[in-house]
Amino acid sequence: MNLISIPAFQDNYIWLLDNQQGHCVIVDPGDAAPVLEALSRQHLTPDAILLTHHHNDHVGGVAGITAQYPKLAVYGPQETATKGSNRIVNDGDVVKINGFQFTTIAVPGHTLGHVAFYSAPYIFCGDTLFSAGCGRLFEGTAEQMYHSFQRLAQLPDETLICCAHEYTLSNLKFARAILPQDREIETYQQQVEMLRAKGTPSVPTTLQLERRINLFLRCHDTDLQKEIGFHLPPQTLHSVFSELRLRKDRF
Repeated sequence: MNLISIPAFQDNYIWLLDNQQGHCVIVDPGDAAPVLEALSRQHLTPDAILLTHHHNDHVGGVAGITAQYPKLAVYGPQETATKGSNRIVNDGDVVKINGFQFTTIAVPGHTLGHVAFYSAPYIFCGDTLFSAGCGRLFEGTAEQMYHSFQRLAQLPDETLICCAHEYTLSNLKFARAILPQDREIETYQQQVEMLRAKGTPSVPTTLQLERRINLFLRCHDTDLQKEIGFHLPPQTLHSVFSELRLRKDRF
């Protein structure tokens, strides 16, 4: 498989997963034009579209793509039924498409029906898990998002986090503000600054790295807990997650 990232809007990524035999799957096409251009340039035929959630910057290109490929299967959760999905998926569903196989994982929080699609080593997680951060809680709760993170954290270390936005630097700045003495976060911030200066995407990243530099995956860390005001052990780890998300919203 070959992974292709297509920049869109200000900071979105649309993903193509290419089977290197002339076919591909499209993930979260917010805009049709750059996708159609990439398909033409790469000489690829799409077999399906995967939608993680209903926000327009993830689904806005569906109509334009299916106009060109009218028989295309579009998989997504129930909340995308009015956004172009013609195959509704639920937690645990296995989607098989011309040699591709994806397992659907429900990850509510950013939206209530948000899903991720896993095909080892790739996890297409939309606006749930970002490099060094997490998505805003537009519809769900911090508790829901915490449990969604725990589900993703069960995947293998080598899992590639294919999130939908280039938010890594701003997330790392927040992490440094919380844990200024964390040398691994500092070093990674410097690496990402060099990548972005060259116009190189900072994602995909690995789950192994995220376990170390993503504060939202470190709610169990007692030093982190103390830094954000938990001087006694928290009753729940999702309360730590909630406090982190509130601080990030204000950052």
